Amino acid sequence: MVDLERHSRHVLLPQVGAEGQVRISQAKIACVGAGGLGAPVLQYLAAAGVGHITIIDDDTVELSNLQRQVIHRSVDVGLPKAESAKRFIADLDSNIVVTAHVVRLNESNASELLKEHDIVIDGTDNIPTRYLIDEVCFSLGIPWIYGSVYRFEGQVSTFNLNGGPCYRDLFPQPPPEGSIPNCSEAGVLGVLPGLVGCHQANEALKVILGIGTSLSGKLLVLDALDTSQRLLEFNKEDSRIVHQPESKPEDSMFNHIDAETTLAKMKEGWKPFVLDVRSKMEYDQAHISWCDLQHPHEEVAAITSQVPRDRDVLIHCRSGMRSQIAALLLIQEGFSAERLYNLDGGIQAIHSFEPECIVQG
Repeated sequence: MVDLERHSRHVLLPQVGAEGQVRISQAKIACVGAGGLGAPVLQYLAAAGVGHITIIDDDTVELSNLQRQVIHRSVDVGLPKAESAKRFIADLDSNIVVTAHVVRLNESNASELLKEHDIVIDGTDNIPTRYLIDEVCFSLGIPWIYGSVYRFEGQVSTFNLNGGPCYRDLFPQPPPEGSIPNCSEAGVLGVLPGLVGCHQANEALKVILGIGTSLSGKLLVLDALDTSQRLLEFNKEDSRIVHQPESKPEDSMFNHIDAETTLAKMKEGWKPFVLDVRSKMEYDQAHISWCDLQHPHEEVAAITSQVPRDRDVLIHCRSGMRSQIAALLLIQEGFSAERLYNLDGGIQAIHSFEPECIVQG
């Protein structure tokens, strides 16, 4: 039974109405993570009246979480986040059915925990779990909504919607384990997870209601420092029938190349233009000796005149993820995908093969 008084502002919207609110009340959504991203996602989905919410998180509330994980309170420190989130939702709307799993999503339990949901939302802070969500949702035919935060930058996309692109279509190869720092290592602006989480909740509601334009095949990149956002487009790899961890890195809209192959090709005479898309601070600390240009990945579109269009361009960052975003930006600026090479594993991979190539700051 829909509480029409509680949700009257939704009912007034012609795109939602009473029928739409009923669909929201009948939706079953799983949120993997009840931390920085999960907190605003759960808060707004519960406020919207999503009828059944599943929370999956094995972590406990810490004092340092409260800077951004807005559904938890000081009295919740030490409690499992899933249980704290469940209590928050019950206090907000006792009509919502909440299932809390104080477990970590892994290969042995993912299918069982995620099946029979309409949507899965990624509120995690580690990349291996995202690849797992992608594979399981692909096999179960469930759309899922991705979100990530790093210092001042956030990303959002919707995957596997109506057979649309998946996470592996955007990021075919994961970076080396542990190569990308999480919030506890790199820091994050407290409001940023709220911005990203609200976009994720918005995507979920649009999917439930069948309204608006989803982020399927698009990556929304938010920059909290200059209050800007950019929308990047990517395609589904039609040749990929099933998703497997060993998917070939060349199955992408630009080239992927590992450190060993890069070094071998260069010894044979290959001379690409090398673009380092890390921050200036990272560059000053250490950089590849044959780098031609350094510029932060989110601002690559502003320096395209400095990047040659008639040469191969080798793009790298610390581990190979930010450089993929830079490659997408260059493609949207008219660069040929065939001439763009993403260095998988980034500068860390080069260092592991030939440390003498690295200039220490």
